[in-house]
Amino acid sequence: MTAKKAVVLLSGGLDSATVLAMARADGYECYALGFDYGQRHSAELMAAQRVAADLEAREHKVVKLDLRAIGGSALTDDDIEVPEEETSGIPVTYVPARNTVFLSIALGWAEVLGAQDIFVGVNAVDYSGYPDCRPEYISAFEKMANLATRAGVEGHKLSIRTPLMHMSKAEIVRRGTELGVDYSLTVSCYQAQPNGAACGRCDSCRLRAAGFIEAGLADPTVYVG
Repeated sequence: MTAKKAVVLLSGGLDSATVLAMARADGYECYALGFDYGQRHSAELMAAQRVAADLEAREHKVVKLDLRAIGGSALTDDDIEVPEEETSGIPVTYVPARNTVFLSIALGWAEVLGAQDIFVGVNAVDYSGYPDCRPEYISAFEKMANLATRAGVEGHKLSIRTPLMHMSKAEIVRRGTELGVDYSLTVSCYQAQPNGAACGRCDSCRLRAAGFIEAGLADPTVYVG
């Protein structure tokens, strides 16, 4: 019996690695998709390659984009510094339209593969306040996906799966650990060193570290210094 196929957005971070493991545990043949979009460092791309291999993704594809052409984010513009203290409102690490662009390409690949499910590690509990991580956004994108594709028009409903949406970071860490995710392979830091060492000060590092503490599990992250 042929396994059902899914496209899984894989950044190389803690959340996306957990999502890949969850999709695999649910019986999907997983096609991992990442993006070289002009982000500050390539350490996360190398991490994604490690995670995809370790969790036996059927295929791992990296699409090259240039979001630096529009900038507007600390992750795509070197003139905007990554904040190392908590800030109010939507932080400067928000990348304009990133999830919309990523999900659109995932949608195209899903059609090509004949997959009806796209997995993405967005979260509305322990997250940085990004507007494209909210349930309302995912619901709207899924509706659009079924209006915009041949698969949707022909009755093959496409679903955007967000298994982490209502989980705390500690719950995510515990679930991933249960599924055998090796978090030492992942990189979450916004300004990681080439070898993947994390700064320990950015918003992503703080959320990740707190997740391991609250989960009562050892943090395998390598920090600078």
